[in-house]
Amino acid sequence: MKSVKVLTAVDDNYPFVLKTIKDAPLVLYAIGNTNLLTQNPILSVIGTRKPSPEAMRKMEKFVLPLVQDDWIIVSGMAAGIDSYAHQLATQHKGKTIAVLGSGFNHIYPKQNTNLFKQIANKGLLLSEYPPDTPPERFHFPERNRIISGLSFGTFVIEATEKSGTLITVDQALDQGREVYALPGSPLTPHTKGCHQMIQDGAKLVQSPDDILEDWLRIEPNWVI
Repeated sequence: MKSVKVLTAVDDNYPFVLKTIKDAPLVLYAIGNTNLLTQNPILSVIGTRKPSPEAMRKMEKFVLPLVQDDWIIVSGMAAGIDSYAHQLATQHKGKTIAVLGSGFNHIYPKQNTNLFKQIANKGLLLSEYPPDTPPERFHFPERNRIISGLSFGTFVIEATEKSGTLITVDQALDQGREVYALPGSPLTPHTKGCHQMIQDGAKLVQSPDDILEDWLRIEPNWVI
């Protein structure tokens, strides 16, 4: 395994934007390119662990243009949309940050071992848990605040009505971050959560420009 760096909340290389959230992690363990933490824009891309057959096509249309425009994509390396987001970035020589719900010696889910190695080589892996910490159910809601906290906005691709994705969305709103949701067919359960978010005030995304325009408005006052 590549060497693990330790960032504490008093270090200069600790991401300043994380210090603005009320429950910032005191310590972050990192593998890979920590310079990504000082670059912008960073957008979190999240969604259901059981995506629809068209989910990757949606991401190629709505997320890939941002990857190609040098945006950093952050997600949680979970099965489904999270994994798709990281794969999209690595396959297209883009930038990605994965925030894990376990220590680096316990890759979860196991099928993402190769993805873990790709991100270690080309992007950045982060965890607030020491390397020997196994995954626990409560770690994943905890790590969600880091995913949203690093980003100026959170983009939900697909979410069911009672999706765990909603936890990250709540964190993002609590942190004063932007929330974006992709609409879809009312006939599929994969879009019910997104439609509920839009009803509750999330920005409906019809093209990547909808997110880009927001970033250009926010950028002058955004701190890293």
